[in-house]
Parts: sequence; structure tokens; C-alpha cells
Amino acid sequence: MNKFKTLKLFFLMLFVSVNLSARHYTVVISLDGFRWDYTNWYDTPFFDFMSTTGVSAGLIPSYPSKTFPNHYTIATGLYPDNHGIVANEFFDPKTGLLFSLANAQTKTDPQFYGGEPIWNTAHRQGKRVSVFYWPGSDVKVNGRYPDKFFYYDKKPHLTFNQRIEGIVSEMSLPEDQRPDLVMAYFEQPDANGHDFGPQSKHTRKAVEQVDSLLNMLYFKLSRLPHFSDINLVVVSDHGMAWVPQEHAIAIKKYLKPEWIRKISGSVPCNIYVQKGCEQKVYAALKNLDHVQVWKRKDVPHYLHYGSNPRIGDVIVNPEISYVISDTPIKAGGTHGFDPQLPEMHAIFRAFGPDFRHCNIPHFRNVDVYPLLCKLLKIEPATNDGDLNEIKMMLKE
Repeated sequence: MNKFKTLKLFFLMLFVSVNLSARHYTVVISLDGFRWDYTNWYDTPFFDFMSTTGVSAGLIPSYPSKTFPNHYTIATGLYPDNHGIVANEFFDPKTGLLFSLANAQTKTDPQFYGGEPIWNTAHRQGKRVSVFYWPGSDVKVNGRYPDKFFYYDKKPHLTFNQRIEGIVSEMSLPEDQRPDLVMAYFEQPDANGHDFGPQSKHTRKAVEQVDSLLNMLYFKLSRLPHFSDINLVVVSDHGMAWVPQEHAIAIKKYLKPEWIRKISGSVPCNIYVQKGCEQKVYAALKNLDHVQVWKRKDVPHYLHYGSNPRIGDVIVNPEISYVISDTPIKAGGTHGFDPQLPEMHAIFRAFGPDFRHCNIPHFRNVDVYPLLCKLLKIEPATNDGDLNEIKMMLKE
């Protein structure tokens, strides 16, 4: 080999070495209620672009397929049974408190939040994280917050455009101030999906709006000198299913008040019973149509749900398109159903310096946390995920 070829090979190897060891950044966007197949129904050119340049998959939520449990699962890699946010609303027998998204005091109470969210894992290992409204990020978990965060209950919220500008601003900071990870939450298309159902002109509008927002984010990030070092990951927490007005299942008429301590939720419904009344409640409901009824200890293993005392003593799990409600309901969309149902599956897209171009099978959302740790080059805390399940999406 002559000297010129040797020198050329040296610089090529040097370039590859520098590129592989370069500091990479990750931006994670969550679009609440973005069903995995919305991109088949609606006009989503940016999602199509991501599919042709990066990773395309569906994301299987954890049970129950609700917003808070699943966002905190994505953040920790733990099933709701293990991190403690077992529903959007639940009763805690230990404290006697009702955790509710409508109650800022309980929603931001650290005692409810187990595990270690990614922003804490990253901080512990010298990384910086900025978070825009991700559920759980405004809670002082294990004694600390993310480096930058926003209180969700402080109004007015940043608009969607302001959140995009905020992400770009964070990524534009000087290198010694720039976060390694930025996470941002967007309430659509979930809001329109609830009001009008997954297949409606209103949900179409919301889906196409967030697709345009992502395109705007991409364009603005692409103008940064370090754009080639940025991974963009788009996820959702759950899908959406249509529920007709006549699909409300009333249960209180079968139950005696003296049996019940608390009833919470509609999909699923957690029933907290008075001592000695578990069998009575179970027997009263087990033969109802369009539901499965379990004692907590008998929840099917594949749901990874049933060991946490914050889960009801009796769980009523409705069939897809049914809800538990003793009052009339309005037809619309909802979620919370069995994660195996395709209607509950969410979206996953990713591209950037660490990702291959590939389509992979739908995978569990507990695997996102170890994936983010891999991208950040940090050691994960104890979690329920398995990076080996999805390592084919990574270049290394």
C-alpha cells in the first residue's frame, strides 16, 4: 500500500472514530392518543418521511392503556404495577388519598411515584435534561426535578408552536449548556379523539396538525450546525377506540353500598371493597355481559397488573368499545383497554445518527427507557424493559 492510500485510510478511520464518539442529542416527542394506524388513514407526510429514513414501528402500551400510567412507564421502563401510577385516578389504601389528575396536590405528590425517571437517571450520570410538560416531570421524584421543566397546572400552557420553539431554543444553546435529552408532551390528537372518535374530520385535523408541527421542528433543527448529531424519537402513550352512546355498563345497581369503600375509573374500573366483601362484589359482577371481572390476585399475568395495593380489590375490565358508567355517556373515543388490542397500539418513529432505516414489529413501551439510556450512553436503573428486543433498530 503506497503512502497516499495509507494516509487516506488513516483519515477515513479518524473520521469514523470521531463520528462514532461524537456527542449525540435526543429529542423525544409524545403525541397523546396517536394511534399506530392514523398514518394509514390521514395525510401525514412527515411521518411518511420518518418511515422512509428511520425506524417505523407500533408501540404496545402497558395496562391500563391510560395517559399517566403509560407516560411514566415510558419515562421509567417500569410497568404501572411496579412504578405505582396504576391509573389516571386511583385510591391509595395506605394513605387514604385519591390520586387524581384533577387534584394538583395528589398529582404532584412524590410518594405516589416509584422507580427512577429517565431525567433522574441522566442527571445522576452527568447529563442534562429539559422537559416540556411530560407527565410526572413536575414532580420532585427522589428529591429532584429535571434540569428544566414546566408545571402542568400553571396556566396558560405554552402553545404547541411555543413548545416547538422551546425545543429548538434548548438545542441551540452553547454546547456546555445544551441538554443531552429534551422531552416534550403534546395533548393532541387525544383531545379530539375523545370528543369525536378516532375516525372523524376533527381527529384528522389534529393528526395533520401535529404532523405539520413535527415537520416544522425538523426544519428548524436542520438549520443547526450540529443537526447531524440529533436523534428524533416520536412516541405515543396509547391508541383510541370508538364507544357508542349505548355502550355504558352500569354496575352500582348490583352492589350494596356497605360492600364498597371506593369505585374509580371506567376502563378499567377499580373497586376497593370493605374488609370481607371481595367475594360478594366479585360474585355480583362476574356474569355481566361485555366485561371480565377479576380479583386483584387473579389478573392475567400478561397484563403485569395486580400486585400493587393501589389497584382495586376487584377489577372490572370492559370489552373494547364498552365503558363502566352509571350515568349516560356521550359517544366518542376512549382507551384503557387490553394493550394486546390493535386499537390501543400507539406510534413509534425515530431517526438520527444512532438509528438504522428499518420497519420492526410492534414492541412494548417498557423498552423505550433502556433505549433512551443507550442513546445517552448511561446505565439504566432497574426496569422491566429489554433493549435486546429492539436493538435491531440501532446502528451499533
